[in-house]
Amino acid sequence: MYDSANLEWLQQQPRVVLGHGPTPLEPLDRLSEELGGPRIWLKRDDCTGLASGGNKTRKLEYLMADGLAAGADCVVTHGAVQSNHARQTAAACAKLGLPCHLLLSERVDWPFESYRRQGNVLLDKLLGAQLHIHELANSSAARKNLLAGLADAGQRVYEIPAGGSSAIGALGYSRCLLELLNQCAAQQVQDAMIVHASASAGTQSGLVFGKSLLGVDCQILGINVFHPDPQTLKDRVQNLAQGMHDLWPQAKLQQPFDIEVNHAYLGGGYGQPTEACLDAIGMAAQLEGILFDPVYSGKALAALIDQITLGNLSHLRDVIFIHTGGSASLGAYVEAFDA
Repeated sequence: MYDSANLEWLQQQPRVVLGHGPTPLEPLDRLSEELGGPRIWLKRDDCTGLASGGNKTRKLEYLMADGLAAGADCVVTHGAVQSNHARQTAAACAKLGLPCHLLLSERVDWPFESYRRQGNVLLDKLLGAQLHIHELANSSAARKNLLAGLADAGQRVYEIPAGGSSAIGALGYSRCLLELLNQCAAQQVQDAMIVHASASAGTQSGLVFGKSLLGVDCQILGINVFHPDPQTLKDRVQNLAQGMHDLWPQAKLQQPFDIEVNHAYLGGGYGQPTEACLDAIGMAAQLEGILFDPVYSGKALAALIDQITLGNLSHLRDVIFIHTGGSASLGAYVEAFDA
C-alpha cells in the first residue's frame, strides 16, 4: 500500500513518547445527520494527553527527542498569550524534568482580563513554566534578552519555534497521516477529504510531506485561521515541506507537494472568534458532547459546516476533521459566549 523504504524510514525516526496514541477516529453521526452531507469523522488529536491534549504533542515527541539528543537542559518556545503549543510544551517539559520558558506575545486584541489570567495561561503556571509576556513589537528584544540571560547562567537551551512548526516537529503529522490511513482502512472510511485548522503550518506541512512520502491519494485542506494573506500560509507550508525533504534527502518523495488552503473563514483575524465559529462550537457541544476552541478548531469546524451546508462536499461519502485541540482556552474567551 505504501512505499516500503519510506515507511520503514518514517517508523525509525527518533521520538520520545509523550502522548496517547493512536488517537481515536470516531464518527460524528448526530452532527452529520443535522447537516445532511457526508459522514463526518473526527480524528481526536484533542486526546493526545499532555495537559488536555492537542496537535502540538505529536510535534513535541520529535522535537524533545532532538533536544535531549543535543544535551539540552532547558527549553524556550514562543506563542501568543493563549498559545496551546506553549501549554503542551510546558507539560512536555514537566514530564521530562526540563525547565521551560515561554515567550508569549500580546498579538491578539482581546481586551478582557480573563484572557491574561485564565485558559492556557493558568495551565502554563500550574505546569511550572516561567512566563515572559511582552508586546508583539518587542518580540525580538525579549527573545534576545532571555537567551542571553540563560546563556550567562550556563543553561544549554533548546529553542522551539512557535507552534513547534519546524521540519523536525512537522514529522509528527507525517506519522499522524500514516496512523489515520491505517484507521481508515480498518474502519472502511473511503476517499475522504482531510480538513484541519492551519496557522503556523507544521500540521499541514507534515500531512503534505507524508502524503508525498507514502505516495497516497488523499485530499488535504487547511483552513487558514492566522494569515491575513493566504499565500503566506501556502508559501510557509511549501517551505516547511521542502525543508523536511532537504533535511532528509534519503526519504524519496513519490509525488509533488499538494497544498490546498481555504481563506474564507478568518473573520476579523487571528484569535478573533466569528459568529459562525461560536455557533459551530455550540453545535458540536450540544450534538456530540465534544468541545472545540474559538481560535483554531472552532473556526475550522465552522468552515466544514458551511462547506457542507453549501453543498460543496456533496460528492464525498466521508470527510475527516482533525481536531487539533484547544478547548483549554475556552475560559479565556468567556465574554465571547456571553455576548
